[in-house]
Amino acid sequence: MNLKIKNKRKFLRSVIILFTVIFILFIGINQTYSKVEIKYKENYIFAGDTLWSIATQELKNNKYYENKDIRLIIQEIKYINNLQNSELKEGQKIKIPTI
Repeated sequence: MNLKIKNKRKFLRSVIILFTVIFILFIGINQTYSKVEIKYKENYIFAGDTLWSIATQELKNNKYYENKDIRLIIQEIKYINNLQNSELKEGQKIKIPTI
């Protein structure tokens, strides 16, 4: 099947518009429009504290974690604090996001 361009100006204009739209979409995907600034609070670990108990408390009292699954909260706390596993040591300091 051979395609022949009849109007080169119209074709070039269409190509430029297409690339412009793709460029704008690509740039727009990487931007966030949220005005919420995340802050971090520091918590110290006490005897008996677990990630589950901390996540449960944050789910109840921290608006940042409102309506989130507790397992996702635990994963995020582990990620932010570079924890390889769920072991916590008494006296350890961890960061927790908050609004």
